[in-house]
Amino acid sequence: MGVTVEIVSKDQFAPLQALCIETFTETYGSQNTKSDLENYLETNFNSAQLKKELENPQSEFYYIKVDGAIAGYLKVNVGDAQTEIKEQNGLEIERIYVSKAYQGKKLGQSLFEKAMERARFHKTAFLWLGVWDQNTNAIGFYERNGFKTFDTHVFQLGDDMQTDLMMKLDLA
Repeated sequence: MGVTVEIVSKDQFAPLQALCIETFTETYGSQNTKSDLENYLETNFNSAQLKKELENPQSEFYYIKVDGAIAGYLKVNVGDAQTEIKEQNGLEIERIYVSKAYQGKKLGQSLFEKAMERARFHKTAFLWLGVWDQNTNAIGFYERNGFKTFDTHVFQLGDDMQTDLMMKLDLA
């Protein structure tokens, strides 16, 4: 199995948008109402919003590919692109998603290692993220990688107010 992690270029917008919608739906579709999910997808993965994120120089998207096929993606943010903690010495992992067909192959770990590489490149003191408190698999993954919960925040999915755990990994 040939696994590569590659930066997403601006001309790869269409497959990125399809992957964002696919993986978010696979991950959260069964746990949320259809209307809440559709509202979230339209708000967060519409063409204008996603192009804006892809063009932001403080955000980076990476595909993970298996034998040339796109299997998932990573989005990291630094500086003002971070969604909450806007400290210059932090790097946010905003999204790590692997398509269901490719789960169980340690691809999430490869994407996490890419995030660590980007944190070293940006010389950040910590990584941080928000994860839904009901996503026990993801919470366990982050805890195994050294993250600790330090706070919570409200995440709005459509009309549903959900709780995210805020997790942090100190690199110092």
